[in-house]
Amino acid sequence: GEEYDARLEMEGWNATGFDAHNWVAAEIMEAPAGELTAQPNPNLRVMEEIRPIQITRLEEGKYILDMGQNMVGWLRINNLKGKKDQPVTFRFAELLNPDSTLYLANIRGARVIDVYTPAEDGPFSWEPSFVYHGFRFVEISGLDEQPALSHFTGRVVYDRMETTGQFETSSEIINQTFKNAYWGIRGNYRGMPTDCPQRDERQGWLGDRATGCFGEAFILDNALLYSKWVQDIEDSQSPEGSISVVSPRYWTLWHDDVTWPAAYFYAMKMLSHQYGDTAPVKKHYPSMKRYLERIEQVSMQDYIVTKDAYGDWCMPPERQDLIHSQDPARKTAGAVLSTTMYYSLLQLMVEFAEISGNQDDIPGFETLAAKIKETYNAKYFNADSVLYDNNTVTANILSLQLGLVPEGEEEKLFENIVQKTEVDFGGHVSTGVLGIQQLMRGLTQHGNVDLAYRIATNTTYPSWGYMIEKGATTIWELWNGDTADPAMNSANHVMLLGDLIIWYYEDLAGIKNDPGSVAYKRLLMEPKFP
Repeated sequence: GEEYDARLEMEGWNATGFDAHNWVAAEIMEAPAGELTAQPNPNLRVMEEIRPIQITRLEEGKYILDMGQNMVGWLRINNLKGKKDQPVTFRFAELLNPDSTLYLANIRGARVIDVYTPAEDGPFSWEPSFVYHGFRFVEISGLDEQPALSHFTGRVVYDRMETTGQFETSSEIINQTFKNAYWGIRGNYRGMPTDCPQRDERQGWLGDRATGCFGEAFILDNALLYSKWVQDIEDSQSPEGSISVVSPRYWTLWHDDVTWPAAYFYAMKMLSHQYGDTAPVKKHYPSMKRYLERIEQVSMQDYIVTKDAYGDWCMPPERQDLIHSQDPARKTAGAVLSTTMYYSLLQLMVEFAEISGNQDDIPGFETLAAKIKETYNAKYFNADSVLYDNNTVTANILSLQLGLVPEGEEEKLFENIVQKTEVDFGGHVSTGVLGIQQLMRGLTQHGNVDLAYRIATNTTYPSWGYMIEKGATTIWELWNGDTADPAMNSANHVMLLGDLIIWYYEDLAGIKNDPGSVAYKRLLMEPKFP
């Protein structure tokens, strides 16, 4: 938070003629090490303003302000009456407890408090300069009389970029889900795509954006942001080639796994396919190749990638009070996840080698991919039942969509996916952040848009519509964010969107790049109607 004591203001400090003889003189220092480069993307700025919708009196001198929308930014104060030397405190939260007090359990250690101390009696106007909050509700204390809605303005802050896409259908659930996604995506654009804006984390987790970056590009002109972020990722690479799963590397997490670092490659593909920008591919090709070689050396055994750090993160658990499932039948083996994703990266590297003029590398990628596919199917594919490993939807959909299924078995495997989804999970999502990256497109591309639409419009748990029914105005971190342990239930994450936004545009609306085209120079209009 930010504390501002108006009693310490020095009138005219920023004007010529001010007597600054008591100020400490600036010292001449040596320039820091490193290379100074231009910032490649625009700054954060106030992009929108919203007005609150309600003020509720809790007790004498304490009020709850409802902005009507979970937002990211800060509160501007407009001519609010204060009392000299009496601090006015503003505390922020995304949710309320049943008694209408702030729900702060999911904020962890973040202080989320702004304080303004008036220098005199009377109205004051102020907004902070060095902080942002993720919030819908504000607890206000330190006033002698009830404020009005007109005293407050929500300042919505994210990286300066143009909103380029809208989406509206006859389904109110889809429309609200899109709106929730829009608020969540842009609220987490802060010089990097962050995981959340409210608690004491706010980091650039790679796994949250592996596929999401594609969908985001339909809504916002995010090319400069992701061009900058892939450079952050390269800057965070270890000398041995490991990629940190958080970038910029606030925490050093070189796990030598695949599923989260895959976002480095997928973001490169997004920039190339969505914008026609191949410069990042050419620049980062050596780093991507070095990473794949590192994984082959330290994480692969007999053509199976065995290391995995996070699994199919945040799949719907068997009980709604849990964060993570404890049921082995719901969990997808880490080696299945890592091996399928590594295989997909080899396919991408064939494309990237063509783009960057490294065609001599292609036979090596193709040979390794072929050996992985052969070994993977020998180890995990059940030819009698036509399923992978323990038959999770994630194991099957990743194998299908990433191209590892033996020729001629695709249709039977897809029938298994549909059966599992409809019978075992009642037509609901059963995947975490990895399976959801391919689910909606996979169902539609293989002929069951009706099931995809059902998942997109469900209002019972687990679903995006369930979040809406519970009052969400952004996307939750957990499918069961209303009941799970507060240690990890942010109300503003976007990782569970998976490929939903891509599905909206490419399948439901049918707007795609024509095969062989990039940046929509040639369009293919092919809507899939449920």
